[in-house]
Amino acid sequence: MVSESSNQWTHRSVLADEAPDALVVNPDGIYVDATFGRGGHSRRILAKLSERGRLIAFDRDLQAIEASKSIQDPRFTIIHSAFSNMAQELARIGVHRVDGILMDIGVSSPQIDDVSRGFSFRGDGPLDMRMDTSSGFTAAQWLASASEVEIARVLKDYGEERFARQIARLLVQTRQNEPIERTGQLAELIARAIPRNKQDPKQNPATRSFQAIRILVNGELDELTSALSQAGGLLNPDARLVVISFHSLEDRLVKRFFDAGAHPERGIDSRIALRTSDLPAPWWKDVVRVKPDAKECDENARSRSAVMRYGARTDRPWSEEAGGS
Repeated sequence: MVSESSNQWTHRSVLADEAPDALVVNPDGIYVDATFGRGGHSRRILAKLSERGRLIAFDRDLQAIEASKSIQDPRFTIIHSAFSNMAQELARIGVHRVDGILMDIGVSSPQIDDVSRGFSFRGDGPLDMRMDTSSGFTAAQWLASASEVEIARVLKDYGEERFARQIARLLVQTRQNEPIERTGQLAELIARAIPRNKQDPKQNPATRSFQAIRILVNGELDELTSALSQAGGLLNPDARLVVISFHSLEDRLVKRFFDAGAHPERGIDSRIALRTSDLPAPWWKDVVRVKPDAKECDENARSRSAVMRYGARTDRPWSEEAGGS
């Protein structure tokens, strides 16, 4: 096995010990790392498993699939797929129930640091932003065809950008004369469209817009919603789902998902009188929220925005309403 820093771009897994500790209850079980990245969590999960344990990882990034080859362990399998295909892909290899699922949501440090991937405004590269570079449309392609109204909606909904309309207007005006195809070009246009944040002058004006476009290009919130529901149906009783998120949109989805499953009685009309014995049983129990400690935040700036939530499945059969849908 190799360290996480042996690749060209260093990646430090957030909550690297806490997440596997929360996940692995049965060392003999079958576990899923739904977002392999560069394998930091996978390696630690494997270290906690017995010889009978098994770990199945997913990632849609071809570079992550290549990095996984450094793990030479018969207990380990990786599948090139988005985690929204988790149930289908596991069924294809004969796995229908698992003992724990970990999801570390969002873009990884190597993806951000590689300017050729187009995720970051800190360097000038092609405006791609796809996690799976073998399929889908690029950020440049979307910006070339989306309407001003659509661009503004995406920036507002996915980036919580206050100046979404101003940015969208300038982008549409600009593309009439020249294509928007580089990260540096996009960041410069956004900076021209909006004032710098006085409360946080160190924050790049393009931060929220880049996040929003990345989420759109990769369908991240839809992917997460689908994966959460599938996880509930895959887990054995007492098995745990562990989710690490890095921005409020993701964390809000995860929180609502666990809340809806842990407290199904909240969905009942309060005017209906029910005995305690008649209340619906929960799908989740022992739900916990964890933040990185001060030491980790000092050592790894990316961890400062991280929130980990996890819970254990009850024995109530899974259904769509469990996720609040």
